[in-house]
Order: sequence, then structure tokens, then C-alpha cells
Amino acid sequence: MRKIIHVDMDCFYAAVEMRDNPALKEVPIAIGGSKETRGVIATCNYPARQYGIHSAMPTAQALKLCPHLVLVRGRMALYKEVSAQIREIFLSFTPLVEPLSLDEAYLDVTNVSLCQGSATLMAEEIRRQILAKTALTASAGVAPNKFLAKIASEENKPDGLFVIAPEQAGTFARSVQLNKIPGVGPRTWQRLQEFGLFTGQDVLAHSPEQLSQWFGKFGLVLYQRSQGIDERSVEPTRIRKSVGIEHTYPSDFATSSQCLDALLAQLPELRARLGKRSFHGVQVKLKFTDFTQTTVACRSSGLYLNELQALVEKAYQRGRGKKVRLVGLSVSLCDDQHQQLSLSFDC
Repeated sequence: MRKIIHVDMDCFYAAVEMRDNPALKEVPIAIGGSKETRGVIATCNYPARQYGIHSAMPTAQALKLCPHLVLVRGRMALYKEVSAQIREIFLSFTPLVEPLSLDEAYLDVTNVSLCQGSATLMAEEIRRQILAKTALTASAGVAPNKFLAKIASEENKPDGLFVIAPEQAGTFARSVQLNKIPGVGPRTWQRLQEFGLFTGQDVLAHSPEQLSQWFGKFGLVLYQRSQGIDERSVEPTRIRKSVGIEHTYPSDFATSSQCLDALLAQLPELRARLGKRSFHGVQVKLKFTDFTQTTVACRSSGLYLNELQALVEKAYQRGRGKKVRLVGLSVSLCDDQHQQLSLSFDC
């Protein structure tokens, strides 16, 4: 039986900005998103979330919800530096650390003897050390697998800890509202409700075959998750073949130019994730409102405006007029990850 901890920093980028500028603590702030262009919010603090603002929301919409929202230019280099400090803490407990992003990771502590071998005590100590070293709070979930640990980390946010014991896994999973399952976005959640599926218990009332007919491969995953089953292991040495980013937007895009604007807004975060690694290909992904999707790729070692525009236009034309709900951009990494080339983001 595994012991998995999922640690998730609380509104990480915004928390760093509030730490460095206490005047921002009590006001709604958002990172990213320009007023002058069609910007997109990267993240926001909890006061801003009370107005309904969330990541990937267009800046214009966020300002309508909260006209006094303070927009802060992101400092990705600093966020990466703080993330590295947090990673050091994780590695002092276990080498089995699987980062999901700069602000969250899975830790497998199954065979760790620290803290009397208690995953709960380890999670508490990790959170304490993060606060002491960075002055930032983190939430954590402890469970027998990755799926449940991730959901658990959301239960007592912010600055909280939630534990799901092995004997509680099945009961807890059956009670989970399905939109809490990682990967279930607003549209998928809506489709699940149309089939009368709201919780894991509702899912288990149907056979795996029926669920597969309705949702394809996702139906089988849904059936497993509703039983609290997740056999995935923590993968600290996974070799990355690509780096990408994608967002599902609250409002559908009706033109290719809107899709291009959304894609260009993703470039700063993609560049931060990419670092100095070189790449040999660029891929654009569009998902339409009927959940069909398409990808278009080209060989390239840079992110150039003319190439991105051509890829977006080609992908959009495949939709034959359908509106777009998701825009993604990724690059295919070169085999030699130690090769360092200067990247050109000519956009």
C-alpha cells in the first residue's frame, strides 16, 4: 500500500507577490493579463477569487467582475527560484518526487522512516519547513494513491492538510463530486450531468461497458477513480519529450484571430517551463465546442509569429466554423537536453 503526499502551494505566484509587497495582501490581485491587449489571467489571490476570477480568464472579463483588480506583472525567474527551494525540501524527505508544475508535486513516502514513518506527520513537517524557508503556505493531501492525494490537497485549502486512510479510499471516492477529478473541466462536467452522473456513486451504478460507450477510454478511468483505484506510480525520472501549455476558456472563440491572441498570451509561461532546453518542433492544439480536437505541427527551433499564425489558421479551418473552447501550444524537445541554444520568441 503506497503512501502518497500531494503538496500544492496556495495561489503560488500571487502569494510570492504578496509576501514581497504586504500592501497587496488585502486587495484582489491577479498575475499576468494586460489591460491594453487581450490578456489572460495566470493566477490570482483569494480576495480576487471571491469575485469569481480564476486562472485562464480573459483580463477584460476579470476587470468587469472586479474593476479595482490590481494587475501584477509576473516574475517567472523569481517563481522558479522559490520553486527550487521548495523542491529541496521535498527531496530531503524522498527522492521519489514528481513535479506537476512549479507549485505542486507528488511525493511517494511509502518506504521513508522519517517522522516515525507517518505520511501525515511528514506532510505536516514539509508544510512547516516550506513556511519557515519561504514564508509561503502550502496545502497537502495524504492518501494511498495519486488521484486521492490530489483531491485531498484541495479539501482544506488554503494552508490545510487532509488525510484519506487506505480503508477510507473507496467510501471517499464514491462521495467525490466528479468535477473534482483532475481533467474534468466545465464542459465534461456538464456532459456527465446530462447522463445523470454527479458523484462516484452515480458512476458505479453503470457498467464499465456502458461508460465506455458514453465516454470512450475516459469511461474506464472514471469507473476506476470512482472506486478509489489509481495504479499510477510517482515518476521522478520521467523523460520529457515535449513541453506545452493549454487552457480551456470560459468564453468560446469564434475566429482564428481570437485563438491566436490566446495562444500568444501563453508564450511567457511556455518559455518559463522550457528554460534553456532546445526543441525541433512546434504544435498547436485546438479543441472545439463539440469536444473534437485537432493538432497541427511543423518543424521549427523557434516560436515565430508567422509560423504560429499559419498553424492556428490551419487548425481552425479544420473545424469548419465551429467555435473553439481550448487552445494549446507545445514544443518537441531535442534528444540532447544539455544542448543550450538561444531561443527566439519573435512575437
